[in-house]
Amino acid sequence: MAGTLTCGEWQLPLDRTLIMGILNVTPDSFSDGGRYTDPQLAVEHAFRLVEEGADMIDVGGESTRPGSAPVSLEEELRRVIPVIRALKEAGLKAPISVDTYKAEVARQSLEAGAHIINDIWGLLKDPEMGRIAASWGCPIVLMHNRVEAVYANFIPDVIEDMRQIVERARLAGIRDEQIILDPGIGFAKSYEQNLQLMNYLDRIVELGFPVLLGTSRKSMIRNTLQLPADDVVEGTAATVALGIAQGCRIVRVHDVRAMSRVARMTDAMVRMR
Repeated sequence: MAGTLTCGEWQLPLDRTLIMGILNVTPDSFSDGGRYTDPQLAVEHAFRLVEEGADMIDVGGESTRPGSAPVSLEEELRRVIPVIRALKEAGLKAPISVDTYKAEVARQSLEAGAHIINDIWGLLKDPEMGRIAASWGCPIVLMHNRVEAVYANFIPDVIEDMRQIVERARLAGIRDEQIILDPGIGFAKSYEQNLQLMNYLDRIVELGFPVLLGTSRKSMIRNTLQLPADDVVEGTAATVALGIAQGCRIVRVHDVRAMSRVARMTDAMVRMR
C-alpha cells in the first residue's frame, strides 16, 4: 500500500511500518498505570518514545483492560487535555492520537492539538464520533469490538463486522483516506480466537485500508508465555512481525525502541517478495 497518512501538518509514509507509541495517562492501565499522569512526566515520556522511533503518540485517559471501571467524561477530559496541550506547547515532533470512544473528548483533544482519533468501539458507542471525525477531516482508527463475544462463524463474522464499520464511517461522512482499521486483538475475543485472528490479519488488510495492530503486552501474549506484562517484549515482537508480514501498516506498542527495530527488519524482508 503506497501513499501517505495525512495527520494535520504531518505526512506519514505508508510504504513502511509506522510505530504508534503508547502514552497512558491513567492510574489503572494494566502495564504502566499511574506512571505518566503528571503532564510533565507524560511530555518527557512522549519525547523519549519519539527519540526511540515512534511516528505518532497515542494518549489514553481511560483504561480498557478487562474489569476496569468506566471513566466519566469530566475525568477523562481532566486527564487527557492538559497532556495534549503540554505536548503541543513543547513542540512534539510527531502527530498526537487520542484514544477515546467519547466524541466530546475527541473534539476537545483535536482543539487542544491532537491529530488522530483512536476509537476502540468503531463508532458504536457515541453516534457523534463519526461527525466529529468527518468535520475535522482527521484520520480515525476504527477498532473491531462487540458488547458480547458471541459469533456464529468467528473469522467471517469479524470480517463482516469490519465491513460494517467502514460503511458506518462512510455514512457519517468520513472519507476513505481517513480510515484506519484495527482488528481488536484482546477485545470481545477468547484467547483461542485472538490467536486464530492473528493468522487472518491479511483478510482485514484486503479490505483496502491501513491496518493498525495493537498486541503490545496483551493477555494473549502473557497467557501464552506465562509472564507478567513488563516481561513479554519477545512475545510482542513475534506478533508485530507476523502482523507486518500480513500487511499491517501501523503497530501500537509500549516498547518503541525494540519494536521499531523489529518493524524495520521485517519491512526489509517483506519488501524482498
